[in-house]
Amino acid sequence: MSKKIYVFLAQGFEVTEALATVDVLRRAKLDTQTVSITSSREVESANGITVKADVLFSDIDANSADMLLLPGGMPGTLNLEACEPLTDLVAKFYNEGKFIAAICAAPSILGHLGILKGKKATCYPGFEGELNGAEISSESVVRDGKVITAKGMGVSCRFGLEIIKALLGDQTADSVAQAAIIE
Repeated sequence: MSKKIYVFLAQGFEVTEALATVDVLRRAKLDTQTVSITSSREVESANGITVKADVLFSDIDANSADMLLLPGGMPGTLNLEACEPLTDLVAKFYNEGKFIAAICAAPSILGHLGILKGKKATCYPGFEGELNGAEISSESVVRDGKVITAKGMGVSCRFGLEIIKALLGDQTADSVAQAAIIE
């Protein structure tokens, strides 16, 4: 059975963090869907690139997912956090022991929800104060239990590989990395 990941897109999301990660995950044959939290499948990134999401938030079956992924970007991160149905879902996933991943500024959402208390985490430099209760790591990508965080756009592919390791194991991640020449 394939693992399912939902990647949430809000107006102002960071396009590379979302789409490079999705690309890496799909190379591992993970069922990865982009989800618009707006009323339209078309979502504009922070850099003015419009992306057509696979589905609308209102149409997902959240119980079928194995992981929720939050890309960063501004004001994308603020828009994700302002979506109460999404933050409720993230909290529910964490409480059920399911995987959550966030990159760049988006780990701040996890910090505000109390998810990072006692966990190692990383984020875009300058957002460390928003990671309430976290042990801040200088690493670019950090996995602590079922929570995966990353610093930003430049490590999007490595972020994707860490997600593959978590869901499918080191061998699959290594195979994807070699085929895609990800260092």
